[in-house]
Amino acid sequence: MTEKKNLTEALKKYFGFDKFKGDQERIIQNLMDGKDTFVLMPTGGGKSLCYQLPSLLMEGTAIVISPLIALMKNQVDVITNLSENEGTAHYLNSSLNKAAIDQVKSDVLAGHTKLLYVAPESLTKEDNVEFLKSVKISFYAIDEAHCISEWGHDFRPEYRRIRPIINEIGPAPVIALTATATDKVRTDIKKNLGIVDATEFKSSFNRPNLYYEVRPKTKDVDKDIIKFIKQHPNKSGIIYCLSRKKVEELAAILRANDIKAAAYHAGLDSTTRTQTQDAFLMEDIDVIVATIAFGMGIDKPDVRFVIHYDIPKSLEGYYQETGRAGRDGGEGICLAFYSSKDLDKLEKFMEGKPVAEQDIGRQLLVETAAYAETSVCRRKMLLHYFGEVYNKDNCGNCDNCLHPKTKIEAKDQLVITLNAILAIKENFRSDYVIDFIIGKETDEILAHHHETQELFGAGADDDDKIWNPVIRQALIAGYLKKEVENYGLLKVTSAGKKFLKSPTSFMIVKDAEFQDVDDPLDHEGGISALDPTLSAMLRDLRKKVSKRMQRPPYVIFQDVSLEQMATDYPVTLEELKNIQGVGEGKVKQPYAQEFVDLIKAYCDENGIERQVDMRVRTVAKKSMLKVKIIQSIDRQIALDDIADAQGLEFEELLDEVEAIVYSGTKLNIDYFLEEVMDEDHVDDIYDYFSESDTDKLSVAQDELGEEYTEDEIRLVRIKFISEMAN
Repeated sequence: MTEKKNLTEALKKYFGFDKFKGDQERIIQNLMDGKDTFVLMPTGGGKSLCYQLPSLLMEGTAIVISPLIALMKNQVDVITNLSENEGTAHYLNSSLNKAAIDQVKSDVLAGHTKLLYVAPESLTKEDNVEFLKSVKISFYAIDEAHCISEWGHDFRPEYRRIRPIINEIGPAPVIALTATATDKVRTDIKKNLGIVDATEFKSSFNRPNLYYEVRPKTKDVDKDIIKFIKQHPNKSGIIYCLSRKKVEELAAILRANDIKAAAYHAGLDSTTRTQTQDAFLMEDIDVIVATIAFGMGIDKPDVRFVIHYDIPKSLEGYYQETGRAGRDGGEGICLAFYSSKDLDKLEKFMEGKPVAEQDIGRQLLVETAAYAETSVCRRKMLLHYFGEVYNKDNCGNCDNCLHPKTKIEAKDQLVITLNAILAIKENFRSDYVIDFIIGKETDEILAHHHETQELFGAGADDDDKIWNPVIRQALIAGYLKKEVENYGLLKVTSAGKKFLKSPTSFMIVKDAEFQDVDDPLDHEGGISALDPTLSAMLRDLRKKVSKRMQRPPYVIFQDVSLEQMATDYPVTLEELKNIQGVGEGKVKQPYAQEFVDLIKAYCDENGIERQVDMRVRTVAKKSMLKVKIIQSIDRQIALDDIADAQGLEFEELLDEVEAIVYSGTKLNIDYFLEEVMDEDHVDDIYDYFSESDTDKLSVAQDELGEEYTEDEIRLVRIKFISEMAN
C-alpha cells in the first residue's frame, strides 16, 4: 500500500496529476520490480509517462530508444521543465555537434541524467556503445516498438539490432511500447527484443469520440475537401497524402481558396518543418497537408479532423494517423477518400522490392481495402484487426452505422466457405479460397490439383461479390481466424466447426461498391443533391438546342455539367463558369444564356434558396499548364513531345486537353492526327461521334471495335468536340 501511495505522490510531485490513467500504475510497478514489460496503448493514452516517471525514481539512467528526433526534443523539454536540476533529460542523435555530445556524456557520467533519448542509429555507433558500457542503466525503453516488425507500418531495419546492442552494453529490464500492433506484430516485437515472457499490458483501441467515414474518390476530391473544411471553419486538421508533389499541390489549392494551410514533408528543410509545426501548434495555420512524416509525437489535443486524400498502405498506419484527431476527447472526424486505383498505385510502388517484402505489403493492402469497402461497422472492423472484440452491432459514430445497409442471409455461403477451407487443409489465404469456391482454374489452383476436389466451384451459382464479405464477417464473428505466424492463412475456429455441425442464421451486409471513373468524361450516377425536376428540364432544353444546331446533345453540355447545374443552380453567366466542364468559351455560346434563364425562372417559381456554390480556385501552376499546352498546340508541337516537356504521361496530357476543349476552347490538333493516324480511322471515329448520342469512351470502344485504340478514339473525340462544340 505504501508503494502505491509513494507512486501516486511521485506522480503528483513530478507531473501534477492526482491519479494514474488506465494501466499506467501497474506498468510502472512491473518495470520497477525489474520485469520486462510490453505496453500496447493507443495514441493519447499516456505511454510516455510509463517510462518517464520510473526513470526519475530508479537508480541510474534510463535509455529511451526512439526513431523521432522531433519527439525527443519535445519530451526532453517537458522533463527539463518538470525538474529542478539541469540535465535530468538529454538526447543523443545526429542533430548534435561535438560540444553538445560532450556535455550530454558529462551529465550522464556525473549521475545528473535520469533519461537519455537515443535514436536507433546513434545507439549502434561504436563509441556510444563503449560509453554506455560505463553507465549504470536502470532500464531500456523501446518506443514506437512496431518499427521492429516488417509487418508494422513503419518498419526500420536498425530496430532489429537493438537486442544484440543491449546484450553488449549490459542487461537491464526492457519496456517496449507501441500505439498500434496486431497479434502478428506483437509476437514479432517480443521475439526480436528477446522479451517473450514480458508482462503484457494492452489497453482498448476504441476511441468512441472518433467518427470514421470513407468516401469514393472522384475527380472532385479537391472540391469535396475544400467544402468540408469550409463547413468546419477555424478548426485544426491534418490531411495526409502519399506523395510530396500532391502535398505541395493541395496546400497551394487550399491557400488559393482562403484556407490557412501549409505543406509538411521530409523533403523540406528542417527550419521550414519546425516553423510549420510551431505555426500549427500556435493556430496560425488551421490545416497541415502532409506525408506521414507529420504528426509523430505532435501533442496537439484539439485536432478536429484527419483526412486521408490517399488510402494508406496499412490499417496500422491509418489507425495511428487518425488517432491524432480528438485527443482531448472532443470531436474527431476521420475522413478517407478511397479508389481502387490508389491500391494499384501502391502495388506499383512495391515493384523491385524483395519478394517477401512485396508479399507483406500486399497482405497489408488487402486489409486496408477490406476496411474501405466493408459495409460493417468501421469501429468493429478496426478493433477486430487489432485483436479486440467490439460487442455492439451499431457504434452510432461511423458512416456505415449511421446509414446501415440491409442485411442478407448467408448461412449457406458460410457453410460452403468453412467446408472449402477445411477441404484445402486450412493452408491458403482468402483470395485463393474465393477462387476455389467460385471454381476459377488459376495456375495456383491447378498446381495444387484442387480443381479435382469435390467442393471446387461449390459457390459458382452465387454472386462472386458475396464471398469477400462472408469471409470478412466470419472473421469478425469468430468462425474463422488468420494464422499469426504464417499471416493471412485462414483457419476454421472451434466456433466455426460447431457452426458446421448445426448451422444457424448468419446475416451479413454486402460490401460497398466503389466505381472508379477511368475516363474523366465517363460519369455514372452523378451528384447526390441533384434536383431531378430541374435536371429533366435542362436535358429537354439541351435536346432542343442540339436539334436547332444539328449537333449531338453532349456537344452542347456534358451530362456532368447538367448534373452540377441541377445541384448548384447557377443563375448568371459568371456563376455558370464555376460549373465543371464550362469555361469562358462555353459561356460565350449564344445558348448559354438560355440555360441560366431557365434555372433562374425555375428557382423563382419554386422559391428555391440557393446556396451559392463555393468556387474552387485553381492555383497558378495548373492554369499555367493549360496555357503552355494551348500555346504548344498553336505552335504545332507533337502531343507526345508536349507531354514530355511538361513531365506528364501521354494519358495525363489527353486529360488536360479534353478539359480544355470541353470547357469551350478551340484547339486544332489536325497536324498531329495526320502524323500518327490513318485518315480512314479518323473519318470513321469522327462519323461515329457525329451520329452517337453519347461521348462515353467505353461505349465508343464497344461500338467501333478492337482495331481502334483508346488513344485514337480520345484524339478524334478532342477534334470533334473542338470543331462542333466551340
